[in-house]
Amino acid sequence: MAEPFRLSFEFFPPKTDKGQDALLVTAGELARHQPEFYSVTYGAGGSTRDRTFEAVAALTRAGFAVAPHLSMGTDDKQAVEALVDRYLALGIKRMVALRGDIPSGFGTLRHVRYAKQLVQLLKAHVGPDFVIEVAAYPEVHPDAATPDQDLDHFRQKVAAGAAGAITQYFYNGDAYFDFVERANVAVPIVPGIMPITNYANLVRFSDNCGAEIPRWIRSRLAAYQDDEPSLRAFGADVVTDLCDRLVGGGAPGLHFYTLNQAAPTLAVLDQIDLPG
Repeated sequence: MAEPFRLSFEFFPPKTDKGQDALLVTAGELARHQPEFYSVTYGAGGSTRDRTFEAVAALTRAGFAVAPHLSMGTDDKQAVEALVDRYLALGIKRMVALRGDIPSGFGTLRHVRYAKQLVQLLKAHVGPDFVIEVAAYPEVHPDAATPDQDLDHFRQKVAAGAAGAITQYFYNGDAYFDFVERANVAVPIVPGIMPITNYANLVRFSDNCGAEIPRWIRSRLAAYQDDEPSLRAFGADVVTDLCDRLVGGGAPGLHFYTLNQAAPTLAVLDQIDLPG
């Protein structure tokens, strides 16, 4: 029996109390689409650890289901398990396990090299009903030597106990469907969706993470970069068409990188005929 179609929304941890209050408002605005969970990101080397925990705690207290991101970075096993225990005490039942980046100044110090090791650590520490999500890269992780190596690492994370995967964002639906077909795993691979709201930021994010912006989209966005209403309207059309194709092609859900804003995500979701 197929799993129900799921929506999820990703936030980054606010730096101020005002930002925290605004995040709760954003979560409330998005809640009308009945997401399965909200996720909260975790900085390189755990640099946002406290802010991530505070955001997760605030969202949980407000009644939302939350999946914190977790990476080991330079932390040792005991430090990670202690943080996980704090999340368990909040009632957290899902996490997104990532390899994570090492912050500048720490050299190559790392207690785990691959995300599969973090998945294994979590599986050994939490109960059997705890859900672990991992990352997937339809356009290949920028650190991977080859697409086959990247796919092998992904399969290892699933074999280690991941119950599902969330992809890096992309704008080429073929990349997603090709990845799902080649991965051939039993867990859902949910496409990550990045609404388009700012030309310079999107180009910078995409160049850093290896997400391709198709040339025709990049050219149109460049032409609109000084006309925000036109850029947002064009961006919403591009992302809506992508989501329609993904849903029509059988994607098990959609995961929106909201950048802590409700309006760009709602502009897309309100135009999509979602399953169920």
